[in-house]
Amino acid sequence: MTGSSTTRPPATPSPEKRMTVLQATFIGVGSMVGAGIFALLGAAGAVAGSAVWVSFLVAGVIAALQGYSFAKLGAKYPSGGGILTYLSKGFGEGHLTGIGSWLFFTAGSIVVAMIASSFGGYASSVVAGRDAGWAKVLGVLLIVVMSCLNAVGSQVVARVQSVIVVVVLAILVVFATVTIANWDPALLDPAGYPGVQQIISSVALTFFAFLGFGVITFTAKDLPNPARQLPKAIYFALAIATAIYVAVSLGVFGTLTADQVVEYGTTALAEAAKPTLGEAGYVLMVITALFSTTGAVNAGLYPSIGMTQHLASVGQFPPVFGRTFARFPFGLIVMAVLATVLVVGFDLNKIASIGSAVALLVFSAVSIAHFRIFRETGANIVVLVIGLIATLGTFIVFCTTTLVTEPATAIALVAIIALAIVVDFGWKAAAARRDRAA
Repeated sequence: MTGSSTTRPPATPSPEKRMTVLQATFIGVGSMVGAGIFALLGAAGAVAGSAVWVSFLVAGVIAALQGYSFAKLGAKYPSGGGILTYLSKGFGEGHLTGIGSWLFFTAGSIVVAMIASSFGGYASSVVAGRDAGWAKVLGVLLIVVMSCLNAVGSQVVARVQSVIVVVVLAILVVFATVTIANWDPALLDPAGYPGVQQIISSVALTFFAFLGFGVITFTAKDLPNPARQLPKAIYFALAIATAIYVAVSLGVFGTLTADQVVEYGTTALAEAAKPTLGEAGYVLMVITALFSTTGAVNAGLYPSIGMTQHLASVGQFPPVFGRTFARFPFGLIVMAVLATVLVVGFDLNKIASIGSAVALLVFSAVSIAHFRIFRETGANIVVLVIGLIATLGTFIVFCTTTLVTEPATAIALVAIIALAIVVDFGWKAAAARRDRAA
């Protein structure tokens, strides 16, 4: 690595920052409405049938409960460290917060790699006949381009993200409008819905579509008035995502049978658009996939800067994570390099749910931390309890369903937890020895 390095001070709110509530909202929406919507419809349909829209609605309510907790914490403790700051406020700057931070950073790198791989797959189908080699090249290229964009600055990130999200939302609104206008109401007849147990079980799948909203907490460092603006961005993003998911699922399952949706899998949206849009529907969905994966990679890389700089400033990460090299913050470099290695050298489909598993663990830990400081944030303890029960319940269902069928994900989860523990204890032990020697 070459180039001059500088140490940045901890990120703090500044009146010179110019990210708006809408831009922060779009960073969250871009992180949520990524490639997941294409894969989730079939998986959820296999469990909930044509009641998937109900599943998305329930998942949105659960996400809103978690969002309430994040909003209260963000208003009280706005920081570039985002939800990891909330962990430290509840548990202190000890090993639990450190392990959670390394876990979150590692899982974030894996998620960026997965989304970039999805982009490569879609892009290669357009320009290279689905060639696997080109898929990797295009996935890495996206990581490089989005890393450069993030290195330029948060304002540029926000502007580009706004354009991407507007395009994605516009296409999905057109899709939902066209399909709902021509749906067959009989396909959505409640008499054909499965039992309540199946619908609730499917929430463990549809809830994953909302996990990206946590990235909004990292925008606090770029908002002029995060105490007021951060909660608004969280609520707006969740409302937009819930409305889009419900509308899209109504359009798809009102056009295709549940069996057809399961059979078509990731192409279900394109198939649902064909009756009225023909092949243009397929083109629209490919464009949506390319834009949504681009936005999700952009949003996935965004927290790496403020998060690692904050963690370095409080001693949770080594000081080098607070430095920049030729305009590139070290945390961004590490995440981009790790994601690139994963795209090139690993089959990420085998651990497709790892990001969801880690997010659920971190979200639950943040909720527990909030119990210890709820009087300071002014949060309603009843809402916090309900939110924690719902999140833990989702994680338990996830473990008994998804992890059982994805042993590689379970192994990877245990491996990165062990790695986070080793790195945290090792780094802090080395730092303590240096301090004693000094």
